[in-house]
Amino acid sequence: MTQVPVIKLNNGVEIPQEGFGVYQIPEFEACKRAVLTALETGYRLIDTAQAYNNEAAVGAAIEESPLDRADIFITTKVWISNYGYEQTKASIKVSLEKLKTDYIDMVLLHQPFGDYYGAYHALEELYKKGTIRAIGISNFYPDRYIDLVGFNDVIPAVNQIETHVFDQRKVDRKYLAENNTKIEVWAPLAEGANGIFTNDLLVTIGNRYHKTPAQIALKFLAEEGVVIIPKSTHPARIKENFAIWDFNLTQEELTQIRALDLGKSLFMDHESPEAAKQFVQWGKN
Repeated sequence: MTQVPVIKLNNGVEIPQEGFGVYQIPEFEACKRAVLTALETGYRLIDTAQAYNNEAAVGAAIEESPLDRADIFITTKVWISNYGYEQTKASIKVSLEKLKTDYIDMVLLHQPFGDYYGAYHALEELYKKGTIRAIGISNFYPDRYIDLVGFNDVIPAVNQIETHVFDQRKVDRKYLAENNTKIEVWAPLAEGANGIFTNDLLVTIGNRYHKTPAQIALKFLAEEGVVIIPKSTHPARIKENFAIWDFNLTQEELTQIRALDLGKSLFMDHESPEAAKQFVQWGKN
């Protein structure tokens, strides 16, 4: 079976460089089947979140899998309506029950809004107790990342942010690298936007290796040193996304793909006032 490389986080914990995401798979049986297929394929990192409403399905799949719990890296995320010191601790207890585990490998704060200071302090406490092996953040732009690092004890192990060939997060990388905070990618295939599956450059490079444009896009991110978590409910696509570890891109090809960067989100600018208003509303629900 293919061995996925691991990346050492800034606290020494090792995380598989490719994992399986379950965003937008809320139906219990569909999510459970997808996770079991991923584990059978060779994925060992499963990424869920409280807001995805499928932690219980992930827990059921892991319980049913013949794999040892210690061989599976579980990530979940705290939603902003659960922010605040006491609320976050209570929400992690619920997540542990749903995931059917007595520890979680990594927990992230899902968004940089609301009482994320109180929430992060709760994660720090649970990390120091060993309930969580690593803590981090998601969707934090450089200004909020710098603020959080400057006034807390534990440096985030990862920042999970939109990253793909069209938004390569070059500015974020500079500041995250100062504290060895790794990028973990959401939407590594841009959710199919901007013609990624028919992009001429990705098609041309893919033909050289008998790979699809999607596989080239994923391999590019992997060679840039980030953690990728593609998602699919189709067994063939789950396996295709995993089959990227038997070839390497050349420096010329990497340079060509870097030129595809548009330097902006294809989905949501978390720094915009309108986005902030939306997250404030979600945080109150």
